[in-house]
Amino acid sequence: MGKALFDGAWLGLAALFLTIGVANAGDVKGGKDHPLVSRYEGAEITRYRQEKFNEYTLLLGKPNGKEPGEHRTVEGAITQIRYQIDKERTSLEVYKNYEKALADAGFETLFKCKNEDCGGRAFNHLVVEYGDLSENHKDQRFLAAKLTRPEGTAYVSLYVVKAYAIGGPKHNTVMVQLDIIEEAAMETDKVAVDADAIGKGLDAEGHIAIYGIYFDSGSDKLKAESNEALGEIAKLLKARPKLNILVVGHTDSEGKLAYNMDLSKKRAAAVVGALTESHGIKASRLTPAGVGFLAPVASNRGDAGRALNRRVELVEH
Repeated sequence: MGKALFDGAWLGLAALFLTIGVANAGDVKGGKDHPLVSRYEGAEITRYRQEKFNEYTLLLGKPNGKEPGEHRTVEGAITQIRYQIDKERTSLEVYKNYEKALADAGFETLFKCKNEDCGGRAFNHLVVEYGDLSENHKDQRFLAAKLTRPEGTAYVSLYVVKAYAIGGPKHNTVMVQLDIIEEAAMETDKVAVDADAIGKGLDAEGHIAIYGIYFDSGSDKLKAESNEALGEIAKLLKARPKLNILVVGHTDSEGKLAYNMDLSKKRAAAVVGALTESHGIKASRLTPAGVGFLAPVASNRGDAGRALNRRVELVEH
């Protein structure tokens, strides 16, 4: 029986004695197995897509009509692999191999279902894009799992179907949609914090988020790494003597609302204090305010989203 195998230190020496599926000559161009999990033995990759950072809806229950029911929104690096497996295999055989491999590797099962218990056709349409897996909901099996590890949590969405609803050489083959999401902070500092960029942002939107201002967790004391961003804000204000701004503190949703409202206002006041005391900007041109986590720009469910929500915004007024 073919095996779906996981690489990594947690497998130890046992991995040396397992048969690992190898690349198939029929793989789509650029397709490759994810480092966390190999293919089922003999499978070939028919679709492959990677995204360095994006949002993913992990299904954790039956659909609500055409919309997801219970689910979790996760952010990070996303790898989506479509495998085609010999038609002599059954969906149950393939699914059970993956389920065991996930459990042996330390994954926690978040949700699993089969056939109509998943939600039938509606579930099929949610879990995969329209294509060669569509309409195969009478023989479908699904598993959502989570692996907690030091370098960041990994999630797996595993969907296995028997392709009875399509013709040609793929008829009655077992198809696997394997999506792996690795939570990670989005790469930041891709846009320079300079006076010109801040000014253009204010002109275009009336507000701009500044991610170059740093505080320790739970603190309103500015870190030295904030000096460059503060200097650029001051440079803009000196170049535009009639510009007045609100300095608005934002937090993530960790902790109670009242605590975060107070912390965000104190952080905004710290920014105003630095601009007036160290950069000579008149206090009358700056108004501190704090809104806690009332205006998120990303989901607070993951580290990456929380990092985006912790920010200082400048608002023209």
